[in-house]
Amino acid sequence: MLANQRDTIAAVATPPGRGGVGIVRLSGPKSLHIAKQVCRIDLQPRHAHFSDFRAANGQVIDQGIALFFVGPHSFTGEDVVELQGHGGPVILDILLARTLELGARQARPGEFSERAFLNDKLDLTQAEAIADLIDASSQSAARSALRSLQGDFSREVESLLFEMTRLRVYVEAAIDFPEEEIDFLADTALHNKIESLISSLKTTLAGAREGALLRDGIKVVLAGRPNAGKSSLLNCLAGRDTAIVTSQAGTTRDILREQLVLDGLPIEIVDTAGLRESTDVVEQEGIKRARSEIDSADLCVLLLDDEKLHKALQPPELSALLSELLGNDGLRERTVVALNKIDLYQSQAGRLTADYPFYAVSASSGAGITELVDEIKTLAGFSGHVGGGFSARRRHTDALQRALQLVEHGYQHLLATSAGELLAEDLRFAQQALGEITGAMSSDDLLGEIFSSFCIGK
Repeated sequence: MLANQRDTIAAVATPPGRGGVGIVRLSGPKSLHIAKQVCRIDLQPRHAHFSDFRAANGQVIDQGIALFFVGPHSFTGEDVVELQGHGGPVILDILLARTLELGARQARPGEFSERAFLNDKLDLTQAEAIADLIDASSQSAARSALRSLQGDFSREVESLLFEMTRLRVYVEAAIDFPEEEIDFLADTALHNKIESLISSLKTTLAGAREGALLRDGIKVVLAGRPNAGKSSLLNCLAGRDTAIVTSQAGTTRDILREQLVLDGLPIEIVDTAGLRESTDVVEQEGIKRARSEIDSADLCVLLLDDEKLHKALQPPELSALLSELLGNDGLRERTVVALNKIDLYQSQAGRLTADYPFYAVSASSGAGITELVDEIKTLAGFSGHVGGGFSARRRHTDALQRALQLVEHGYQHLLATSAGELLAEDLRFAQQALGEITGAMSSDDLLGEIFSSFCIGK
């Protein structure tokens, strides 16, 4: 990787397709030399130069703006040049080919951001936030990604590492000086510090989980018998007629998907075929696909429309229905039951049992839908209070969860056996877990996996 850093890399840094402006970006020691041969003028640092971009025979490829940034005062920390021309794919390909002809090589996906990370221009969470900002599917997700890019998440992790380091120093000093009359490991101040660290880890983990939900969203599958109102509910949530709705049972045969943002939470809503016994080959395949989608769902909304259930739904009856229709005990904790068609059955919207969350709604009139959406967000762990949040990924939440478990494990040993050595060891592993988040401790394989998901020009 370090050997490759000596290369000068080039790539188109604007999206594929036609546009008013297209950018070819270069980074590395030959950037200025290549730019001078393309532009045939001297480039001053941080000045915009209007220039012709020329081929080897002097023919004009395009006209545009050339910008030169001297390292380390650039995005990558190296000499960087941007050639900003017209945004036609053919023109950009010709201009990129000219830079490669002059000694640059095609950049790998994410290599510009990777170099910025390796040159200490940003840490790993900030580098990932660039991709998250580009891919943001909602305003909330974009704001959270920007806060991570500006270092909010990194500062929280660094604060945890600082707190953990001080705690390790205290514990290891107590271990190294056992002859002291005072038992430092039994000191109330130490216990308070550990409990404070655990509290801080839980707070950051909760914020990271919220940020991961904003980034990744959740998959919600609508399930139930034919004609329960699944397609009507999909249309209600989407705010348009996405699915065909008829009074004929079995209208939905295939899987329908809709990408929504509900109160800032990205959701993939999946409408499925009605669950029942059928001799129709096509419907059987639809039911098979429905069960596959149910098994892979983050959350399942089970729609029921039986008039008797509206009048007297008891936990045993609901349990039997869950087993019959869903057939997966693991789904019960992530299933919300919606009794549909309250406009017909005069049921009360927003009801809950002690054992299962269920709501009476009307997909046609919208009654009870707000309460149902709130329940979906609650089950997903999404509070919606993301004003000061940050973008996060699954690997971040996994690392924070491991760190929390290690500190709690070490604390349990301390309380049970006064085993300071075990606490110190758990704190060391917890530090390593936190270090993975910002890249202070990351393997080359992890870096390669992260940056390979980036755009070519980033």
